Amino acid sequence: MGKKTRSVAADAGLKKTKLSSSAVRDYCSYPLVAFAFGLMMFLNNGGMLNKRMQGMLVPVCCYIVMALSLNLTVGVMGELSLGHAGFMSLGAFSGVVVSQSLLTAVPNDYIRLAIAIVVGAVIAAFAGFLIGLPVLRLRGDYLAIVTLAFGEIIKNVINCIYVGVDASGLHIGFESIDALKMDETGKTIIDGPIGAAGIKTISTFLAGAILILVALFIIQNLVRSRTGRAIMAIRDNRIAAEACGLSVVKYKLTAFVISASIAGAAGALYALNYSTVVAKKFDFNTSILILVFVVLGGIGSLRGSMIAAAVLVVLPEMLRAFSDYRMLVYAIVLVLVMILTNNQNAKTIFRNIKLKFSRKGDI
Repeated sequence: MGKKTRSVAADAGLKKTKLSSSAVRDYCSYPLVAFAFGLMMFLNNGGMLNKRMQGMLVPVCCYIVMALSLNLTVGVMGELSLGHAGFMSLGAFSGVVVSQSLLTAVPNDYIRLAIAIVVGAVIAAFAGFLIGLPVLRLRGDYLAIVTLAFGEIIKNVINCIYVGVDASGLHIGFESIDALKMDETGKTIIDGPIGAAGIKTISTFLAGAILILVALFIIQNLVRSRTGRAIMAIRDNRIAAEACGLSVVKYKLTAFVISASIAGAAGALYALNYSTVVAKKFDFNTSILILVFVVLGGIGSLRGSMIAAAVLVVLPEMLRAFSDYRMLVYAIVLVLVMILTNNQNAKTIFRNIKLKFSRKGDI
């Protein structure tokens, strides 16, 4: 009897340790990122990537991270955000200010990049907290409207900011660079509508791949945690979740702040990849582009968002041979993919093909 009990207990332990199919699919994202990184490095070292494609490696990583962060808001939390580029811009310009200010104090580029990314994430998280605290108490499309306004407000505020640094430290104003009254060692970091110029580019493809892995780790662990289950319960049925004693504002705010911080980190990495950055880059169109990545890759699907972001960022460059018609082709491809991914008959066909190949593999 005792042996039988121990055997049953051992079998139960094995069942508990066995990963679910969804967990296995999620963890497959890590080797996918590692494989893509290794492949791109192999092609780059072999001279098989032209200058344009080499220059797109870091931006692709940034957009992938942005798609992951927005998927946390749209897919996991179930709220629509139309101003995610605003958090990206906060991370971008705060990261530039930190990096340019520490050129002398922190000469190591990798350490300075890490500091800039962390500061960009913190600033964006703080902004997400300030916005989410009042807005997440509302219902309906209010979050989309407020985040849309937030993105435009941030863009216009940055256009009015002047930042410089000299021997005495940072100088910030809203009039002009001359009004900052810097000494002869002064250096302009942000020049109002002109944006940030003369940035020392320190972003690397390796840093982008690491940031993708970190974002994946944070989001997947959040989703599988008690907090993540509470967030998804609120998304599925808010009334039932409230009846069970869950704090809707608390859990939604947690997801929103984490999403904003990841976007801020991506913004810092993106800005430090260019010598010049302007606020206009992070406008409403950028927010919609990131939303397209999420919708096209599948709302709630992290791996789908990554693939969609990589393909849609690189696709216009691959269509450059079509000259003036490349954006038309790009739009047609988007429409066709959206139709196929949302058509029940097409889904059935793909599912049958998948089952057919899986059966062949079993044989």
